[in-house]
Amino acid sequence: MDEAMQPEAGGRKRGFAADLVPGLTTAAVVVPKALAYATIAQLPVQAGLFAALVPMVVYAVLGTSRLLSVSTTTPIAILCATAIGEALRADPGLDPLTAAATLSLLVGLMLIAARVLRLGFAANFISEPVLTGFKAGVGFVIVVDQLPKLLGIHIHKEGFFRDVASIVAHAPELSWPTLGVALGTLAVIALAQRFLPKSPAPLLAVALGIAVSAVVGLEAAGVSVVGAIQGGFPAPRLPQPGLFEAMWPAAAGIALISFTESIAAARAFARNTDPPVDANRELFALGAANAAGAFIGSMPAGGGTSQTAVNRNAGAQTQAAALVVAATAFATLLFLAPVLALMPHATLAAVVIAYSIGLVNPAEMVAIRRVRNMEFRWALVACLGVMVLGTLKGIVVAIVLSLAGLMYLAYDPRVYELRRKPGTNVFRPCSPEHPQDEAIPGLLIARPEDRLYFGNAANVGAKLLALTRAAAPQVVLLDCSAIPGFEYTALKMLIEGEEKQREQGRELWLAALNPEALELVRRTPLAERLGRERMFFNVEQAVAAFEARQAAQ
Repeated sequence: MDEAMQPEAGGRKRGFAADLVPGLTTAAVVVPKALAYATIAQLPVQAGLFAALVPMVVYAVLGTSRLLSVSTTTPIAILCATAIGEALRADPGLDPLTAAATLSLLVGLMLIAARVLRLGFAANFISEPVLTGFKAGVGFVIVVDQLPKLLGIHIHKEGFFRDVASIVAHAPELSWPTLGVALGTLAVIALAQRFLPKSPAPLLAVALGIAVSAVVGLEAAGVSVVGAIQGGFPAPRLPQPGLFEAMWPAAAGIALISFTESIAAARAFARNTDPPVDANRELFALGAANAAGAFIGSMPAGGGTSQTAVNRNAGAQTQAAALVVAATAFATLLFLAPVLALMPHATLAAVVIAYSIGLVNPAEMVAIRRVRNMEFRWALVACLGVMVLGTLKGIVVAIVLSLAGLMYLAYDPRVYELRRKPGTNVFRPCSPEHPQDEAIPGLLIARPEDRLYFGNAANVGAKLLALTRAAAPQVVLLDCSAIPGFEYTALKMLIEGEEKQREQGRELWLAALNPEALELVRRTPLAERLGRERMFFNVEQAVAAFEARQAAQ
């Protein structure tokens, strides 16, 4: 039995019964949201239920997280909307479920290929500030996307800012009954979250919307409803490989977001007693889940943060709870299709908006700005990238920003001058917080704080030169304890630096080289020039040698 299906060690109850109630609780949140997210993706609502069926079961069997709840999510849905919308514009006769199936299969194949290539590290490919900004942008885009349904108006969608202008221009045409249904739905969700925090607010809102529609006859009052739904057992569906070429950029973005969100949720909600989440196994599990779901017309799936939180808080112990969710989705397809047909689109739009607003996290943005203003700017650019360029190009912006951020941090590492704490053999960075620290006459101790490579070698060299000119020492001692390794350009800089120091009557000493860095130095002429007498095990040993030499002179 897979680890994700095994109960927590020392758990209160064992077996399927322990996960029955938590599974039903999670299903009460997952099923209504899945219906709503399908509408974001311009798909029939059953496509959302399909995502809570086969992908949920496959992940439950293959995944490494006991608690991760896998169906569709808000960012995945909006990316699907982009890909499927383009496919339908290119071929108006294309079945949307076939387009969804093709997209899901392509996402699954990409994730499985990433597993073969052991690309699990890609879970950290987008930095947290950039991901925060990207999600905020997605939240704003989804709200604007759903506002016409909430207001009962029709606009031609042309991009975020033009859509906002169109909504304002068409506002006088709003349908008051539709707006009333939407506001009522939002009120139900808000009141349930405020006074009944453990209740399934989406289920209550959807159930009430259907009930009002049935009793009052909302469709006759001009309120748009979902209409006929193809219920029963999902019919097998064959993806169209001919769409791969057009859909692969969107599929790549969905695969990255699905994996990133899934790993983040799995790690965030794991208990101390749970087995560790294996990123590479997660790639395969999510890939298999999407590929299998494709053959019933499921939209792409991934782990959702909010539904995983519900799953854990409800007391789920294993992935058996996910099987309960899948069974509930299946029962909904079999028995509730006629009831779901009465559901107002405004109700679904209100559910989507209520839960998409949570993607905009002002507190997190404030926290990012408090820590690093530059990363706050990256978050803002990522947010604007989604709003201005669209979600698919917004992912590219997010990835480029993350890589640029990584390069920026590596490009300009700190170089500290070290001084000795009085009365001790402790050496620490020179700082206004301890001005009494002692500089050793004739000795400059400098410590770069990162791996040295071609991108930062010139910067580090310039900082070392500035420190050397200010101190005018006899010996420059380079503390290498914070340098994981050298790249060829950096080693060449070190060799040339030693030559310049020697020409100016100074010596270069090295201390605290790790085994890898030491081996690299030994392969260069620098090792022969320095010899054993100028390479030391640590800073303390080097300082002792310098002071002994000074005393002997």
